[in-house]
Amino acid sequence: MPHWLVIDLEATTDEGGWPVTEMEIIEIGATLVDRKGRELDAFQCFVQPLRRPLLTPFCRQLTRITQANIDSAQPLSEVWASFEQWLGQHHSHLEGWASWGDYDRKQLIQEWERLQLDSALSRVPHMNLKQRFAKARRLERPLGLNAALQLAGMQFSGQQHRALEDARNTARLLPLVLPS
Repeated sequence: MPHWLVIDLEATTDEGGWPVTEMEIIEIGATLVDRKGRELDAFQCFVQPLRRPLLTPFCRQLTRITQANIDSAQPLSEVWASFEQWLGQHHSHLEGWASWGDYDRKQLIQEWERLQLDSALSRVPHMNLKQRFAKARRLERPLGLNAALQLAGMQFSGQQHRALEDARNTARLLPLVLPS
């Protein structure tokens, strides 16, 4: 049975946002789901940023991630090795991976290159679920995750701007865009 991996990242930022090149991942959330969106397994881990180790007040307020969460975390190179080990047991069933928008894919590619990591995920097709949902619903422009859930008759479940909960909510929309 084919599976999909839905990934969401939280990253360092400040009010007004930073360019992707300035952002660092501070949390990885991933849910492995079947084509009906049912969760089969999940991964969540905080990541210690190295270039800007102190979270801005805006970032802490937005994500509800504390400085203590980050201070006790491992750097991305170690967290990614754990992620790859977790993913390894599921890789043979993976049809693709998805994220809400293209930020997560771009951020991961940037980090893989910066850290010179060979990721199995880089050889798996990526779906921009935000674009695919907009196309399936014939929308003029893509919606944010919360608005898309509401359009689909769903409510956001859990804490917004937390990686695993965002990934799980994104995964709820996956069956609406996959061909039967």
